[in-house]
Amino acid sequence: MKKLLLTTAAVAGLVAVAAPAKAEGLELGLKGYTRAYVAYVDQDTNAASEERSIDILRDSEIAFTGEATLDNGLTVGAYIEAEADSSESTGDSFEIDENYVYFAGSWGRVNLGSEDGAAYLLQVAAPSADSAVDGIRQQVQGVNYGLTGIAAHAGGLDYDNDFANADEKITYLTPVFSGFQAGVTYTPEVARPTTGSSAVVAQENQNTVAAGSYGDSFEVAVRWEGQFDELGVTVGAGFASAELEATGGAVAATADDREAWDLGVDLDFGPFGFGVAYLTDDQGEKDHDQDTLVVGADYVTGPFKLGASYMNKDEETGTGANEIETDRYTGGVVYTFGPGMTFRGSVSYIETEQGTAEVESTNLLLGTQIKF
Repeated sequence: MKKLLLTTAAVAGLVAVAAPAKAEGLELGLKGYTRAYVAYVDQDTNAASEERSIDILRDSEIAFTGEATLDNGLTVGAYIEAEADSSESTGDSFEIDENYVYFAGSWGRVNLGSEDGAAYLLQVAAPSADSAVDGIRQQVQGVNYGLTGIAAHAGGLDYDNDFANADEKITYLTPVFSGFQAGVTYTPEVARPTTGSSAVVAQENQNTVAAGSYGDSFEVAVRWEGQFDELGVTVGAGFASAELEATGGAVAATADDREAWDLGVDLDFGPFGFGVAYLTDDQGEKDHDQDTLVVGADYVTGPFKLGASYMNKDEETGTGANEIETDRYTGGVVYTFGPGMTFRGSVSYIETEQGTAEVESTNLLLGTQIKF
């Protein structure tokens, strides 16, 4: 009963090959998932606004893979992932999300390209009711803050340590020694966050430094998994930083170097699981710290998994501004009816406060996820 053990998803590598080796060629693979929910929400809104109580939500991804292992033991591969979702504004889309190459062997593995960094790949998550709702990366946002008087959590209620996201980077992860693994990542430039008061700076041109842009981003992370009789233990920690460049004009008043670090512990005893995860991120702005604490538990019996989680997120929004505090309570059940096929249902209650303003939301989701 593993909780988002992300290491196997993209722990990749790059080495110089001393001598050529024979291989049959890369084998093309195809995998992905699609999930769909019928959603009901009841939330507080502005006097001039009203939420749509019932909606249908869908999230899908497709990944193309190619991999070959040479006679000398070197594994070479490529991974291209695309989001295949429908939106009301653009219709069906097929947008590349990740695209990288990797080399791996007994020495470890390195990714090169557009992929998550070491801090995320080795991050330990708390158990969840439904990972799409209360997991480390959620695909369903339980509150439409645009209909309220609180400008909160524009990036959602995720707690992944991954502000470099899919920016171009190189990552090395060690092989696993006695349950221990470590990783480092370097990203030449990072897009500014979409939250906070500073404007987003596009960085598409190589070697271009724009006011407010980030360069020289580093990540380090460690993770250990072990077993003590019937108790399984997983612990992990990660740190990420990015240097602010060209701090002129209005950018200097709000922007700053960005730092984030995480810590997680996950315990499994038979069918029971319990975990705690913590993330702090200064959002790359002065006086804009964001702290997230998540506690989760689950129980597995046959094809059923029962889960519950609690999340508290505190966000400072600048000098003199009111702090935003959010509490989320989630419970749910996942039923596996076939290989990679699940039905899932969950209910969440979310309360957000800023000064004297308060927003409450209750949402119910019933849906399915199919992996292929």
